[in-house]
This record gives sequence, structure tokens and C-alpha cells, in this order.
Amino acid sequence: MARRIFGVVLILLVFGLIVLSSASSVQAEKQFGSSAYYWRHQLLYGILPGLLGLYFFWRFDYRKLRVLAFPFLAVALVAMILVFVPSIGVHLKGATSWLSLGVFTFQPAEFLKLALIVYLAAWLGERSERIKSWQLGFLPFALVTGFVAFLLLLQPDLGTLGIISIIAGSIYFFAGTPIRHSVAVVIAVVAMIGIAAFVSPLRLARITTIFNPQADVRGTGWQLNQSLIAIGSGGVWGVGLSQSTQKLGFLPEPIGDSIFAILMEELGLVGGIVTLSLFAFLATLLMMTAQRAHDGFGALLCTGMCIWVMTQAVVNITAVTGLGPLTGVPLPFISYGGTSMVAMLSGLGMVLNVAERTG
Repeated sequence: MARRIFGVVLILLVFGLIVLSSASSVQAEKQFGSSAYYWRHQLLYGILPGLLGLYFFWRFDYRKLRVLAFPFLAVALVAMILVFVPSIGVHLKGATSWLSLGVFTFQPAEFLKLALIVYLAAWLGERSERIKSWQLGFLPFALVTGFVAFLLLLQPDLGTLGIISIIAGSIYFFAGTPIRHSVAVVIAVVAMIGIAAFVSPLRLARITTIFNPQADVRGTGWQLNQSLIAIGSGGVWGVGLSQSTQKLGFLPEPIGDSIFAILMEELGLVGGIVTLSLFAFLATLLMMTAQRAHDGFGALLCTGMCIWVMTQAVVNITAVTGLGPLTGVPLPFISYGGTSMVAMLSGLGMVLNVAERTG
């Protein structure tokens, strides 16, 4: 099982690097004078460090992560707080989500996703009766996730908040907690994100654009409309690798949250189906590993990683195709972003260790 998971991940990484190379060529040439800048940067500062993290955790006994779960989460939370320190916090694209430590810049929220998965899996994985208690189960869970949500709302980063909420809620549900507790979590998350969206005209416009993309084609509807043009231009087989016209300055974020539109323009419906199939196959393998795990911690760890990868992929793809609001969430393994790549590959290394021990 471990080899199959690793094989699918490698295919996604190579495929993603090819797509990124094509999607970023024009932008890289304009900004840095080299069409290879972004894919090289992704390889050197995202994929290679990520594979090192994957290999380390693949060989590290995942059961030892239990005692490291809380310190890991504490460090991630401290990093999240440090983004608000003016000298090292970086404000970018309307959110204060980055830390600059001189030699490198990273996004703490990506490591927070992994830290929260490990912590919740370690805590809820015991499947003891106490987690079914309102006082001993739901309230501690609500306090931890509530504090995380508070930090993300301060940035503000609703896209990451939505992803983390789904991850945490799913782990909580699969741990065997009462349905009424899970329903309460869903209601609280929906209410919190809904309020945060409706108090901001820009966020509200992103939601209403879904229902009427033509209402403001040169404003809030620009990115969605350009994404749909790219997807429609690709047809069944696509216009050909590196032949996209939307990446010439028409489509915002062609290497980030809009990269799936470029993928479908150049590789067509066939390329989109292949991408979705690879994600679906990976999800199947991760859930099979969760079912075969010998303990609750391993099972929830694999489940959390599966929810993370799949939720992020679904949120990104639905936003690009007009089925969901634009959130700025990257497409796993394909969008440009070193921090996300390193964190996700490290987490998958933990899953590989679980898979290897299941036989």
C-alpha cells in the first residue's frame, strides 16, 4: 500500500511540475527574465524539501508522534501569532499570513493544518468514552479549534479557516463522537464563516458572483469569467501544452488558485478528468490505509490527511469552475507554493509509515 501511495504522489508531483512550468512561463519571463523561474523555485524550495520531509516521516515510527503532538501544535500556534509582529509578519493580498525570517518566508497556517491533524488524531484516537462527553470531549475540542479559528479570522484567511474547519470536524466525527456534537460543530463553523463573509463587501461579492458571473465581468466576476473562458477554450483535448492564451495576462493567479483553468485550457476535458482521477485514486488509498491501521491514532492520522488533500482540491476546483466562491486555496501538488508542498508531503510521509506497518 505504501508504494502505491508514493507512486501516485510522485505522478502528481511530476504532472504538477509540468503544468506549473507551462502556466508560469509568461509571468516568470516578465518578472524575472527567465521562463523557468517558478518551476525551478517550486522544485528546489517545495518539492525537494517536501520529499525529504516525506522520507523522514516515512521512516519515523508514527506512534512516537503521540508525545510530540501537543508541542508540535504549540509551535504552530506561536508561529501563527508571530505573523502579527510588524517586523517579521508579511501582509500580502489583503491578509497577514506570512512570516519572514530573513533567509526564507513561509506560511505558518500550512504547518498548522498538519499540526492540528496530528494533535486531534493523538487526542481523539484513543476512542475512549470520555470524548463522547460534552464537558470532556466537545468543550476541549471547541476551545482548541475556536482559538485556531480566531487567529485565522484576525489575518483574515477564510479559505484556510474553511479547510481547517472541515479537517477538524471530520476527524472529530470519525473518532466516534455523538452526532449531535458533530452537528453543533457544523452549525458553529457555518455561522462563523457566514458572518465573516457577510460583513465584508468583497467576500460577499465573491459568493454572489457564483449565481450571476456576468453581473460584474470587469470587477468581482473577472477571475471567474476568465477561468470559464479558459476551460471552455480547452474543449475535449485542449489547445496544447504551453499554448494557453489566458495566461498572457487575462487570468489572475495562473500559477496559484487559477492553475486548474490553465490545465483544462491546455489539456482539455481529458486533462481535467485525469487530474480528478489521480486525486480520487489517492483518496481511495488513504482511506484504505486508515481502515487497515492498527490503532485509532493511525486511522485518524490517515483520515485527516485524506480530508486535507481532497478538501483543498475540491475547494480549488469548484472555485475555478464556478461551483464555489474564490478563496485563494491552492491546488495540491500543482499550484505554486513551497510551504504548502512541504507540509503536505511531510504529512503524507506519516501516512506512508502507517501504511507500511499495516502490511
